[in-house]
Amino acid sequence: MRLISVIVPAFNEEACVNELAERLKRVFDIESKYSFEVVVVENGSIDNTWDRLKQISENDNRFKIVRLARNFRMDGGLTAGLDFVSGDACVLMTADLQDPPEFISEMLRKWEDGWENIYGVVTKRTGTGPIRTLNSRLFYLVAGNLTDGRIPRNASDFRLVDRKVYEAVRSMKERNRFVRGLFAWSGFKSLGLPMVRAERYGGVSNAHTLKVIDLAFKGIFAHSYKPLKLITVFGLLLSFLSAVSLIPLIYLWLFHGVPFAGFGTLVGILLLLISFLFLTLGVIGEYVGLIYEEVKARPNYLVSETLGFNSK
Repeated sequence: MRLISVIVPAFNEEACVNELAERLKRVFDIESKYSFEVVVVENGSIDNTWDRLKQISENDNRFKIVRLARNFRMDGGLTAGLDFVSGDACVLMTADLQDPPEFISEMLRKWEDGWENIYGVVTKRTGTGPIRTLNSRLFYLVAGNLTDGRIPRNASDFRLVDRKVYEAVRSMKERNRFVRGLFAWSGFKSLGLPMVRAERYGGVSNAHTLKVIDLAFKGIFAHSYKPLKLITVFGLLLSFLSAVSLIPLIYLWLFHGVPFAGFGTLVGILLLLISFLFLTLGVIGEYVGLIYEEVKARPNYLVSETLGFNSK
């Protein structure tokens, strides 16, 4: 029997993990021609998530737990999970049940048809506020244009990937990881399946606006050099406009004396140029920060303890 691994990062998900385990078990019963393992990455929770996961693992040895030393965010948890799985294919999903476990069966059918990277494309978000929805739309619009369409619009982390795909991504040791972008960059035979993103089963979302925006910026900068190129293009354009504007000014100086068009105009132009300089420094600073993280070469996660990996 071929083995399907399931990776689930969990941070403060005590209200969801029991229901998640039950729904996954029902999927496993339906897909009886496969064997399954679930690697739940306990991502530095401060509630009772760890205790509930221990009980789940003790009752069913298909559930294996990796406890991280602290919270390494969603992409750190996914990276840890990828290092512990061994299946012929691997499913990546969230613990809050916004990624419906029943969708795994549909992805398995496409894997059986020969697709190697099957990901959910969110057609509707339930229980998501307008700010978060707007952030998502803006991110995919900007990321898609800056990465030449490599990051598909509304693609989620919820996906099933063949062993060759997750091993390729696992071999990438970069520090600034945007796992969704890494799978998109790797290529392979990919297919997006429409899905409705459900409301959280319980608990409170930890995907706050500032954290989401920070992740979005890292995802874009880690997968595109176009912001640097845009700075160059904008700088050349400003230089060209400045050169063109000198022509009438030289003419006025030669034939009509030196005019003083107005203090406000000069201040406005100076503010525009200064703001552009600060924007330039900000973008360059983001790239320097990414380089700084890479040069330190610290691990993407630290494991505190594991549970269930010696079970037969």
